[in-house]
Amino acid sequence: MMMWWFITTLAITAFFYNSPVYAYDNNPLQDICVAVSDSQTSVFVNGKICKDPKLATPNDFYFSGLNVSGNAAPKSGVAIKLVDVNSMPGLNTLGISVSRLDFEPLSLFPLHAHPRASALITILEGSIYVGLFVPDPVNFFKSRLFSKILNPGDVFVFPKGLIHFLYNIGNKKATSLIYFNSQNPGIISIPNSIFASKPPVPDDILAKGFQLNKIQIAQLRKKFS
Repeated sequence: MMMWWFITTLAITAFFYNSPVYAYDNNPLQDICVAVSDSQTSVFVNGKICKDPKLATPNDFYFSGLNVSGNAAPKSGVAIKLVDVNSMPGLNTLGISVSRLDFEPLSLFPLHAHPRASALITILEGSIYVGLFVPDPVNFFKSRLFSKILNPGDVFVFPKGLIHFLYNIGNKKATSLIYFNSQNPGIISIPNSIFASKPPVPDDILAKGFQLNKIQIAQLRKKFS
């Protein structure tokens, strides 16, 4: 009897530790995905469906124009061109995308995070100071700053979900390419998310959270709205 229990326990343990579904969820492909039972109100995950393979064309796997800068982000001095599943349909389900960033002199891409991807940056032109915040495992009120000045040919990685920034420290334009391990990496701009949310966060919460007064909170709202 003891041997039978031993074999049974060993088999169950082996199943759970080797099962591909043990305590595992797929990485999210979009910001929210609320469960619903009504098929008339549902959408496809990531808003994408698969084209019949017989109807696929080379253009589904092609993008042109990464050699020129994209659209400038408001108030930042940084132009962004993103090649993701929305601009290259063939990226659907492949878990990869790329963006080009062009920095005006002394411009900052502010504190932000990518909820669905790690990001690998390589510098093509100029000098960019990058910073990455890693939570302190001992004191969650603090973090460690990993920073580096990057020059052409240098590469730096930002782990998924961690807050980081990019600052052109030079007096000339800078250009970089950033590769993501997601077809739709997403971006959370920390200042805008906090001070320009809809509906707005109550002033009392922001004032206490940032140890500021309500006049200062109103000024920040105006800057980031």
